[in-house]
Amino acid sequence: MSRDFKIYIIAGEASGDLHGAELVKRFKEVNPGISVRGWGGDRLVDAGAHIDIRYEKTNFMGFSEVFKNIFKILGFFRTTKKIIHDWKPDCLLLIDYPGFNLRMAAWAFDHNIPVYYYIAPQVWAWKESRVKKLKKYLRNLYVILPFEKEYFKKHGMVVHYYGHPLVERIRNFKFNPDFRRINNLSNQSIIALLPGSRKQEINSMLPVFLESLKDESGFQIVVAGLKQHKLVYESHLRKSEVKATVVYDDAYNLLYQSHHALVTSGTATLETALFNVPEIVCYKGNQLSYCLAKKLIKVNYISLVNLIVNRKIVPEMIQQNCNAQSIRKELNYLKDPKVRLGMKTDLMQLASLLDGKGCYNQVAEHIIDDLEQFKHENYK
Repeated sequence: MSRDFKIYIIAGEASGDLHGAELVKRFKEVNPGISVRGWGGDRLVDAGAHIDIRYEKTNFMGFSEVFKNIFKILGFFRTTKKIIHDWKPDCLLLIDYPGFNLRMAAWAFDHNIPVYYYIAPQVWAWKESRVKKLKKYLRNLYVILPFEKEYFKKHGMVVHYYGHPLVERIRNFKFNPDFRRINNLSNQSIIALLPGSRKQEINSMLPVFLESLKDESGFQIVVAGLKQHKLVYESHLRKSEVKATVVYDDAYNLLYQSHHALVTSGTATLETALFNVPEIVCYKGNQLSYCLAKKLIKVNYISLVNLIVNRKIVPEMIQQNCNAQSIRKELNYLKDPKVRLGMKTDLMQLASLLDGKGCYNQVAEHIIDDLEQFKHENYK
């Protein structure tokens, strides 16, 4: 059995909370004596971690949001450094969230704390200069996209790819047969709306999604919602002519039952794809953030689905083109049975590219084994 390590984790987003929780479960299977604390949310708490800072307080989207909240962010840095200094963890485990986490990696490196990074910053898309920092500060990097392994190896980094965690999670998902009854849904086919997990995204995307479906009669409209934003959804639905139902904290059961989906760009586009649901990917954000990003980002697509295969599988409606008329036109095209079948076939091929064998287990076991080696090397 491994030592009773102390691991400090920083998961600054909802997706990081989920991934972190799965890793913590695996750590505790290896050794129940392992202690974990850090940033996260309810999932990490349920997995046995002590949470110092909740991700809901730290999740700022875009250049302008970060700028407006810069003093809060600096406060989080000070608080986190003090906790780590006092608690003295054996390692730092960073999950995505590069704006904050790369700075914490530099600080940890200077204090001889080994840093493990799960879900690499997308430096292949923008800010490639960060590669030098990653190479210097990280003991190990764990990537989740197949093309990333070769990219980082090319830069001389220690990198590991064990598959994408969403494949494992969705494979293990158990559909609730009472889902429709519990949520007062009919047997009519569903168009799912996934407007994002952040309040800014929901306010930007949900009105556009609803407007695009105001003449839709052949489907029932269901929104994948988060309870923490309940009042936001209710406000938009009151203003809309579209009859829609919100299902809270149950996106996977919704996707399992869906015929089509309108999805805000992000991890949800890949989740939708892995459920084999034909989708339209949409993004409409702060104009300043978008203009800056357009100048800096070097990729051809915004959706993970298209990026992974490096070709257009799913349509992308971006900024000015992300309007009700354009989305409605694309959705009508997608209703063609041949078009829908073609997309579903492409999505199945995508899933096979991402398949790993127990990626969370492999990552957790590798971290523990490597941490044992680090201790042996440094404390003989």
